[in-house]
Amino acid sequence: MARRFVVLDVFTDRTLSGNPLAVVLDTEGLDGNHMQAIAREFNLSETVFVLKPQEEESRARLRIFTTNHELPFAGHPTVGAAVLLAIRDGVETSTDFVLEENVGPVACHVTVRRERSGSATFTVPRIPEIVDAAPMSREACAQALGLDTSDIGFDDYVPVIASAGVPFVCVPLASRSALARISPSAARLISTFGGGADSVYVFCRDEDGEGDFRARMFAANMGIDEDPATGSAAASLAAVLLAGEKPADGFHAFDILQGVEMGRPSLVRLGLQVADGALTAVTIGGGAVIVSEGVVHV
Repeated sequence: MARRFVVLDVFTDRTLSGNPLAVVLDTEGLDGNHMQAIAREFNLSETVFVLKPQEEESRARLRIFTTNHELPFAGHPTVGAAVLLAIRDGVETSTDFVLEENVGPVACHVTVRRERSGSATFTVPRIPEIVDAAPMSREACAQALGLDTSDIGFDDYVPVIASAGVPFVCVPLASRSALARISPSAARLISTFGGGADSVYVFCRDEDGEGDFRARMFAANMGIDEDPATGSAAASLAAVLLAGEKPADGFHAFDILQGVEMGRPSLVRLGLQVADGALTAVTIGGGAVIVSEGVVHV
């Protein structure tokens, strides 16, 4: 059977940057094993499958796969699929709808810019939280990342595990230089971080002022050497920033640059809504542009 697919670059407004995403549109008769095999064939960090929604008021149901397993939630598949569906619906300006994911319903606001591009912002379905405040030492983090101990941490930030549905080891780095010097070993990453979370998200302040923070993400257990843009990691970072930045009540926006070291510059827009010193809502936003379309015969 010929099944239509579209490849988009996400968290960017131009092709050949950002994070590539395959969206499979014709999914009737596909089970999880078929979806996993197709995702492995695309060999991208994530592939998303668009299904009929379970609730009448939802736009679609999404199933998201890496090359080796299914995810309950992910940022760049949500943004990319939302933009693509709005374009296919003929939206000329903007629209709102709900996408169903394994983590729960995800409310999206989509703006269509041109015939093949747009942007989307979604509300993270789970409030991010720090699930382990002391997962490992600075020395262990430095060794796993090929850095010096002095490169780990800044201000009051220390390594923690945070999650908005998918857990990440969030490792603060002292400088952009340290971010660029990372030389991780897959074996060291798995042995150091593999117990509490499959993925390592390193971040530092953006000294150049192009954004607020810069980040990189490594996921050896997931078959991802490095990811150009990771919305679910940025969502998890919201809990870390709440503790580290101590923002006042109200809405706060942070721009996170990722993928620069890979030659795939990406921009993730993170929003924190704070009330009485606690997170009440977190949003992730970014652009997406269609790169190619085709069919897969499965």
